[in-house]
Amino acid sequence: MVQGLLQDGVKPVAQNRPAVLNALSIDVEDYYMVSAFEGHVHREEWGKFESRVERNTVRILDMLDEAGARGTFFVVGWIAENIPSLVKEIHRRGHEVGCHGFYHQLVYDLSPEEFRQDLRRTRHAIEAAGAGPVIGFRAPSFSVVEHNLWALDILRKEGFKYDASIFPADHARGGIAGAARYPHYIHELAEFPMSTARVFGKIVPFSGGGYFRLFPYRFIKFGMDQSVKAGKPTVVYLHPWEFDPGQPRLPASRANTFKHYVNLDQTEPKFRRLLRDYHFAPVRDVLASSIGLIV
Repeated sequence: MVQGLLQDGVKPVAQNRPAVLNALSIDVEDYYMVSAFEGHVHREEWGKFESRVERNTVRILDMLDEAGARGTFFVVGWIAENIPSLVKEIHRRGHEVGCHGFYHQLVYDLSPEEFRQDLRRTRHAIEAAGAGPVIGFRAPSFSVVEHNLWALDILRKEGFKYDASIFPADHARGGIAGAARYPHYIHELAEFPMSTARVFGKIVPFSGGGYFRLFPYRFIKFGMDQSVKAGKPTVVYLHPWEFDPGQPRLPASRANTFKHYVNLDQTEPKFRRLLRDYHFAPVRDVLASSIGLIV
């Protein structure tokens, strides 16, 4: 029996969930596409790897259906082009679809023109799969940092309504320590930064990726509740491969190996608890309710 369902298959009504609407986001990339493996896996070889992204994403979609929750799926363009049926299924089930780069390249490794063309190619692949219009973007590995904020200007000029790429703390691939921590406008574009908690005067990420897998659920709930008490929404971000403890192991540095594989078996139970404890919606809807984004 799936945890959280009654014996007759009827979902129980969550009690005392906070009224604040939070954003749920899934970065749709396969296990071999992540930045940690860039030096070992070349994109020209992607087609040779066992693909697991479809089964893992559908598993997430099923969990969201069970919970009655909706979210935003930031899709790698290569996946949209090669598995358009997955993008169509995400859209069919009522979720928002956004851009996550065509080859999951770090934005600060691209020139402004390369970034513009990458955006266009990714959006075209997603919309060709039947999931448009696309208005949101998340940079691979949060690679919009202080020295490439020009990316936000390009997003706006290309017709995007919001960005969800800024990491307002120190991060292995950049981050902008001291950046605004809650939804706001920057460069005339709505921005939904990654969620952080204040702990003993320090800003600590908690709501996604390796942080979500490493920290105990009580700390994740502490961070969520801190934002709720301030009347501010959080954004949770996860990846389909994080729900797949059986994925093939790939070579990487010791640090990257730890970050990628730690506690993969704990993602799903934590995620199910989160869906029971809080209200979630697509990023665009949370931005509309929190800062008046017109979509």
